[in-house]
Amino acid sequence: MDVRTQILAAALRAFAAKGYEATSLADVASAVAVRKQSLLYYFPSKEALRQAVLDALLARWNEVLPRLLLAATSGADRFSATFRETVRFFAEDTDRARLLLREILDRPDAMRGELEAYVKPWVSVVAEYIHKGQAHGEVYPGVDAEAYVLCVINLVVSGVATAASLSSALLPPRAGQPGPAVRCQQELMRIARSSLFTGVADGAAPARSEQRRRTGRTRPAPAPPRDARPAPHAANGSAPSKRRASDDDPRAPRERAAREARR
Repeated sequence: MDVRTQILAAALRAFAAKGYEATSLADVASAVAVRKQSLLYYFPSKEALRQAVLDALLARWNEVLPRLLLAATSGADRFSATFRETVRFFAEDTDRARLLLREILDRPDAMRGELEAYVKPWVSVVAEYIHKGQAHGEVYPGVDAEAYVLCVINLVVSGVATAASLSSALLPPRAGQPGPAVRCQQELMRIARSSLFTGVADGAAPARSEQRRRTGRTRPAPAPPRDARPAPHAANGSAPSKRRASDDDPRAPRERAAREARR
């Protein structure tokens, strides 16, 4: 690792642990075992160092996301791959999440430009996939795509940044289960996935209505109740005539004759 990369790594750790204001260039130089003047050769000011740390952090993520989206073949695949990589990106170095959370809280105006430049483009891409999933019946129609992505980002960044402190106090270990950090990551994945996809728990397959749409199959119409079915027709297409009970009475001819005589 060259000196410039070492300085960036040390600054990331220091800014994440103590914040930008409480970190001095001398602190960073001491962590790398170089003189302050050597640090200023690579970064002429503390603000330039901060900007370089943020650019390196966010640019690396922007290199990863397009590859994931291109490799995935379905909306569910894209979601799973993107979410897992987001969690992995911050979990493999939790100082990344801590730094972003500090900067968002301490320097919101300065971070707005960073977020618009690096994060907003891929938020729009993921939101577009959510809209397509809604059109296909795979995603809940009430999901606000852009707000959903923002909430997931907040869950991941704040969750990873605070997991060590919170889990040590609130999440005791369990026999036969992974550590607290992994358990939190798995639960984040479940929450994000189950609140997005319809019909299936893991978002791995489209809803049944979408499967029927793709195959052209529809459910057969239910049969009407027995008492609601129309009476069968005669062979010539006309409805059968109703017979009076008196037509079969043997007294009927005599009664008709008597009526004729009275006339």
